[in-house]
Amino acid sequence: MDIYVLLAFIPAALALNLTPGADMMFCLGQGLRSGVKPAVAASAGISAGAFVHMTVAGLGLGALVATLPWLFDVIRWVGVAYLVWLAIGALRTRMDENKSQALSVPQAFWQGFVVNISNPKVILFVLAFVPQFVDPSRGSVLFQFWMYGAIISVGGFVVNGLVGAFAGKLGKWMLSSRVYTKGIGYITAAIFAALAARLAILERA
Repeated sequence: MDIYVLLAFIPAALALNLTPGADMMFCLGQGLRSGVKPAVAASAGISAGAFVHMTVAGLGLGALVATLPWLFDVIRWVGVAYLVWLAIGALRTRMDENKSQALSVPQAFWQGFVVNISNPKVILFVLAFVPQFVDPSRGSVLFQFWMYGAIISVGGFVVNGLVGAFAGKLGKWMLSSRVYTKGIGYITAAIFAALAARLAILERA
């Protein structure tokens, strides 16, 4: 890989990681709902999903999503259904002083992974952004996608993890508030519902 191209990619990837989006909002919601560790685990799940998208794009399969509208819609509506299911689950959760309904670390990781994987816009972004930095003459295209994917995934994990951890600390501090403990289910459900609505109205381009 060309070192100058790599040095150009890193700040571009960091800027993308710092841009507020669905992944960041998801980690924020998990932090408020479940605390620091599950929020960081959700960020790790999102990063793992992003790496899968990179692998798919590197293998050339991502082009199918770009060229087949029905496949894009299938993935999109699976993501919408999953986020709605999470929102309903958050509404059913009742947090009080005696019992915490926080997610476990594995549960949070899995939810983050599924939310990222079921967002077809991610792979379209990968296909539009990453190939600008890939040079087939320098070796395996898949390996180059993996390298760039690792940079994006690690950066995203750090940024989203910090946002989730902050929300987790804030949520822990606010647990002493009875108003907060009664309303957290509604707050988290609203975040998940908003993400579902955003995904539902997504355009392919």
